[in-house]
Amino acid sequence: MAVYFFYGEEDFNIEKEIDKLKKGLDKNFLEMSFKTYDNPKFPDLISILRTQPMMFGKMLIVIDCYNYFSKTFDDKEIKEIAAALENNDENLDIVFVAQLPRDEGKKLDSRKKFFKTLAKYNAKEFAVIPTYKTAELEDWLKKNAKSKGLKMTSDALTAMITQIGNNLRQLDTELEKLQLMAYPNELVTGDMVQEICISNEDLFAFSDYLMEGEKDKALKEYRKLLDKKYCLEIVSTLQTMVRRWIILKAKASSCSPFELSRLTGQHEYVVKLTLQKLKKTNLKDLVKLKKNITEAEYKIKSGLSQNPEAEVENAFFR
Repeated sequence: MAVYFFYGEEDFNIEKEIDKLKKGLDKNFLEMSFKTYDNPKFPDLISILRTQPMMFGKMLIVIDCYNYFSKTFDDKEIKEIAAALENNDENLDIVFVAQLPRDEGKKLDSRKKFFKTLAKYNAKEFAVIPTYKTAELEDWLKKNAKSKGLKMTSDALTAMITQIGNNLRQLDTELEKLQLMAYPNELVTGDMVQEICISNEDLFAFSDYLMEGEKDKALKEYRKLLDKKYCLEIVSTLQTMVRRWIILKAKASSCSPFELSRLTGQHEYVVKLTLQKLKKTNLKDLVKLKKNITEAEYKIKSGLSQNPEAEVENAFFR
């Protein structure tokens, strides 16, 4: 058996590590050998830790434990948890995951006995790569591109980081699209990134017109975006962008560009450019836009809307 403790903001890398562990399971019995639990109550937690794998071999259990850090286990409970971990079945692997909210600067309290108990095992922090660490982001991109059979030019690396930032999940999604675009070749260039990946500039062209009330031009830009992505992908990207814009608009007067860079996960250059473009934009309008697109996204994903593209249009223009 093995016990793991994965924590931090970078959920994409945490998922990658869990996927590696899943590869050791028998694919024929995956439904029975892989289980996930969301902050189970203490009695249930102890029962889960004492799980006995059945005849299908090795078993992997993933326990979301983030909420445990906002409560306190008493000494007796900590001892029970420690004993269950020490004595669990040799064919049972257990992964505790504490996924921290992204870009909120939160940290786990390492003084808690629960943290110290888990830290004795295979503990690993998955921190977000700061946007100012461009060399580290470029290395990640190169490795991830290589795993997909791709090579990237230096201007492609720069364009990816400048346009998308440090969101590894989004970077990986865009790499998959670039893989299809490059086929049967393997080289990704800056021009290809500019062509297929939605950038800050693409969204700003759309949002600028939207905020200025030029609905005809905004609609035209939105339909250009639809040539690159499905409407829900645009909404998802815009959700992240608008959240960052709200942070920048609200914090610009009290934070330096460097601090804003850390808060939003964007390169300082992008922060400065964004602040310039947001000068004429009202914070209340940004909040309203975020509310509208959140409602549209919910309706589409829950099947309440039969025309997703029109639903998104209505969210933008009402």
